[in-house]
Amino acid sequence: MVTGAPLHAASLVCVKDLIQAYLGTDLKSDDLLTGVSFGSGGTGYDPLTPVLVSVLSMSKQLDLFVEYKERLKEIAGPDTAASIVVESLYLVCAGSNDILNNYYLGLIRRLQYDISSYADFLIQQISDFVHRLYQHGARKIAIVGLPPLGCLPLQRALFGGPKRDCEASRNRAALLFNSMLEKYIFRLQAELKCQTIGYVDIYDILLDIITSPQNFGFEEATKGCCGTGHFEVSFLCNSITASTCVDDTKFVFWDSVHPTQQAYKIIVDYVFPRYIQILL
Repeated sequence: MVTGAPLHAASLVCVKDLIQAYLGTDLKSDDLLTGVSFGSGGTGYDPLTPVLVSVLSMSKQLDLFVEYKERLKEIAGPDTAASIVVESLYLVCAGSNDILNNYYLGLIRRLQYDISSYADFLIQQISDFVHRLYQHGARKIAIVGLPPLGCLPLQRALFGGPKRDCEASRNRAALLFNSMLEKYIFRLQAELKCQTIGYVDIYDILLDIITSPQNFGFEEATKGCCGTGHFEVSFLCNSITASTCVDDTKFVFWDSVHPTQQAYKIIVDYVFPRYIQILL
């Protein structure tokens, strides 16, 4: 729950500039009162996805949320803690690693599912997760859809051919998943009689930025700022990485997978009034 991508949203609602990681070494007790992140980079809705890269599963993140609630009671008292839990916004963002790394690069899931049935499997995992989150008191839940996966620099470099075009099948997979997710959330709203559980579409705005970067103040949308921009990701981008760009605000992507802070800000500024604000 809550990853690095949407943290700018916290500043839009005047909470704080940065949401601290719950397991972070610099977490302070006061941070528990204003929101924390349970996110684990590389994880996914599929229980197999975090196992492949040894990160926290979504289930484990929920366990940490339950632990957080107990700590919150100790700090704020039971009544205030209960109010914070009910009134808080829960941002759920995952799925890219399931599709790109587990399904397309792995073998196990492709032997078990075609892409449509795998997307359906992921929706079931989301359903289980959201129901558990709801049972633990969450009422305002925003579930983020997938971006245009085939247009990420790494996918273009690996599968986009000589011209490094966007890879169409991965974009179609993202659109399929998003369509199924949006329909599921409509059903969930009716089932729980709760209109403050919503879908957040980031596909269209990011695709607009990628296809028309100059309209958003960017100069480069096909490769990342870090290193060559084609393959480096995560820990491969550090203070000694060679050839890193001078001005990352001119790049849509920081590394071969993740957008820059400037791109994230544009995305959040776009989705917040359209999707998030109505849940608050």
